[in-house]
Amino acid sequence: MRVLERLADGASCAVRIIGGLAAWSGLALVLLVAFNVLARYFLSYSSVGLQELEWHLMAVAALFGMSYGLNQGGEVRVDIFYARYGARTKAVIDLIGNGALTLVAVYVVWLSIAYVQSSYAIAEGSPDPGGLPLRYVLKAAIPAGFALLALQGLAMTLRAGCEAVDPARHRT
Repeated sequence: MRVLERLADGASCAVRIIGGLAAWSGLALVLLVAFNVLARYFLSYSSVGLQELEWHLMAVAALFGMSYGLNQGGEVRVDIFYARYGARTKAVIDLIGNGALTLVAVYVVWLSIAYVQSSYAIAEGSPDPGGLPLRYVLKAAIPAGFALLALQGLAMTLRAGCEAVDPARHRT
């Protein structure tokens, strides 16, 4: 049981570190948008590549932020019934729900790999003149983000499994 808890802690720690790094993309996005607006209005300068970079940063923040949000307890839980259940029942519900989340995330990773490979095979870039090249790098964030979500789901599944077996070990 201790080994499973340590694995869950390690996975959650990795998600926190990567999520913290991904959070900096929010600052980069704000600075980039500010630069694009100021450059357009005061210097009459505009770049398609920089405008595309805005949504690239937003995509990275969303894809890596979903696992970090789950890690930090930022998910929305409708607990009309859940709040009334005992510790073991809650743990079993969490075990099933987190296990399903992990399986869905792994399935999205599996599905998206071919999508990234086909983009890489043709060296896909932006169709817009002056746009960013290497679009497959952005597309690679899809399986990476969902792999991180699967890792967080696995950590939560392991914790729920430990709690289902021994509710007295409940951790907050």
